[in-house]
Order: sequence, then structure tokens, then C-alpha cells
Amino acid sequence: MFSSINRLVKLLEERLKEPLPGTSAHLITKVQSKIEFNFPESSKDAKKASVLILLFPYSNNIHFFLTQRTLSVEHHKGQISLPGGTCEKNEKTINTALRETEEEIGVDKNEVEIIGELTPFFTPTSGFIVHPFIGWCNRRPKTNKQTDEVHTLFSASLSQLLNDQILELENWNLRGYETKVPFYNFDGHKVWGVTAAILSEFKLILNDLT
Repeated sequence: MFSSINRLVKLLEERLKEPLPGTSAHLITKVQSKIEFNFPESSKDAKKASVLILLFPYSNNIHFFLTQRTLSVEHHKGQISLPGGTCEKNEKTINTALRETEEEIGVDKNEVEIIGELTPFFTPTSGFIVHPFIGWCNRRPKTNKQTDEVHTLFSASLSQLLNDQILELENWNLRGYETKVPFYNFDGHKVWGVTAAILSEFKLILNDLT
């Protein structure tokens, strides 16, 4: 698919300079309900957060990290997410992505090269606007998960993400609403919501490169 991490980085750098899929990609994994959701948060007063899709070569493929959050975190308890978190006061979003990745999974931020940024995504359930960045390492980085926030750390491959068969749909009850929830199934790990929306845009961009 991609001959090397260096080749992929070059292709992504050029693609990210062009218009991004944005909302059209996010809609692929939008939760569906016959009744309109009512959320107290709006994008007008959104708090900033950042996440990182960290690419690295591993086992004859290119992978990225995902985490399952613990039940003690404030937001999105138990969900699968990309490494990341809330921006500190006056902190640049790119710096948040690097700092939070180092704090959550122990990857030295000095080993990460940033390629670019995807479309920010507003999540009304928690009132955050999430800025997704893409970075890379030329080898699988050493990790050390922060157990208060991260229950499980694992990686998924780009081959898995590009396999259309992993996008599934189930009926769930969310906050008392009967909903249809699209999610990516990475070997039993169900990725939905914000993370799925971000990965949907990333997937469409990768499809442009193949």
C-alpha cells in the first residue's frame, strides 16, 4: 500500500495543503437518532483540545496508537480515543497534542515530527472543539501509559483503517435515546463518536493517496 513511512509522509504533506473533506467526512460516522439530541454546549464557547494520530512503522505496516480511557477520567469514560487532551491557558493546539501524547502514553515529544492538521471537530456532549494533528516517528516509539487516564494502549494499522468491512452499525441507547451508532471495529475495539469522525476524514485523505 505505502512503501515506507517516509513516502507516506511526503504524500500526506502535499495532500494536507489542499482542501480537506471536513464535515462530509465527519458525517460518515455521525450517530443517528429519530429524536433530536439536546445538548447544553455550543461551539461558541467551546474549550480547545488536541489529539494526535501518531504514525510509525511496525510489523510490515504503518500503525497509529489508540487508547481506551479509564472510568475515572472526566470525559468520555471507557471510550477508545486518540492520545490527547485539553489545551492549557494560552497553549498552542499543536503543543497540546505533543504534551498530552507524552503525558498519556509516554512518547517523547522530541521524537515526533508533525505533518499537519485535520479539520477541527466540535463535540456538543462535552463542549470541546478537538484539533486533530498527524505526526510520525521513523520507528515504533517507546511507550509508558499513564494508568490514571489510560486503561489500555494498543495500535491499529492503516490497512485495517482502509478496510471498509470494519465500519459497522449497531442500535444503542445513548442518554435515553434510541440511536444507530456507526463505529470502526478494530479487533473488538469499537471506535465511535469524535475519534471515529476524525479517523473518517483521515481515511478519505489516505484513499486519495492510493
